[in-house]
Amino acid sequence: MLKQLLANEYFIPLFIGFGFGVLTRVLLLRTDYRQYPTSPHGKIIHLSLGIIASSLGAVAVPALLKENYTAITFLTVAAQQFRDVRKMERDTLTEVDKHELVPRGGSYIEGIAMAFEGRNYLVIFVAFVTTFATVLFAWWGGLIAGIVTMGIGLKYKSGKTLGHIVDIVPAEVKMDEYNLSVGDIYIMNVGSEDAQEQIRKHGMGFILVPKNQNAKVTIANLGQRQAILHDTATMLGVYRDEGEPSLVPMAKRDLRTGRIGLFLLPLTRDVSKAEQVIVHVPLLEYASRIPKEAPINQTAPSNDQ
Repeated sequence: MLKQLLANEYFIPLFIGFGFGVLTRVLLLRTDYRQYPTSPHGKIIHLSLGIIASSLGAVAVPALLKENYTAITFLTVAAQQFRDVRKMERDTLTEVDKHELVPRGGSYIEGIAMAFEGRNYLVIFVAFVTTFATVLFAWWGGLIAGIVTMGIGLKYKSGKTLGHIVDIVPAEVKMDEYNLSVGDIYIMNVGSEDAQEQIRKHGMGFILVPKNQNAKVTIANLGQRQAILHDTATMLGVYRDEGEPSLVPMAKRDLRTGRIGLFLLPLTRDVSKAEQVIVHVPLLEYASRIPKEAPINQTAPSNDQ
């Protein structure tokens, strides 16, 4: 049985393609500071899906070469299954988000769910290309193709971060009677004297200065702002408990300039560490805007009186 299997002309291509696909999914699967996917059960789910995706990508090559086009239709079924994975991740994270002191927000959750769906398609691509190259150029061609496509996958596993579009400036947290501000940006009214004292003791402020018009519109998005607050609370902790509205971290916009005033209440009061956390907050795909690319913004301003 083993000899017959090894004698099959597609055994080595399938083996190499499948192996690179699974390896890609393993390298893309990492439990980070967000503690997601959970370990071990969340990882088991995603590794299992990665194995399925790798199998689909590898098997598609022999099906095409033998002109078995009917077999290719299973890829459409697989795509539907991976869309269901995206829905599962969205529903799970939405439920978990209800119990966070500083929630992720819908835009952040949708971005995470979309990333897990997209990575399965990336695994299919790596397995398909690697298997096809092995068929064409023997095992060495498959190894080269596998390394190149896996490298591409790892390069594009994540997008830009907040540090690409804003300058981060530490700012003083000020209490003027009942008015809380970060630098010159008003945040909120705090009536409780106890809350005021806690803010003076634990409060930390930053001002996010957009580098261009696109950045100004992007950081105005409420989902992007909530992602910043969630990541800083996750990394540095948050000095609050449920039912304390005066001790909620906030991000408020200066309407004149488009800057964002960031008010934080971290357990670890370290300005340099907080700045690094903010720099590495991911730019959400659903929050990113590029108004400068619109044709209307490419023309010179009118001089009509």
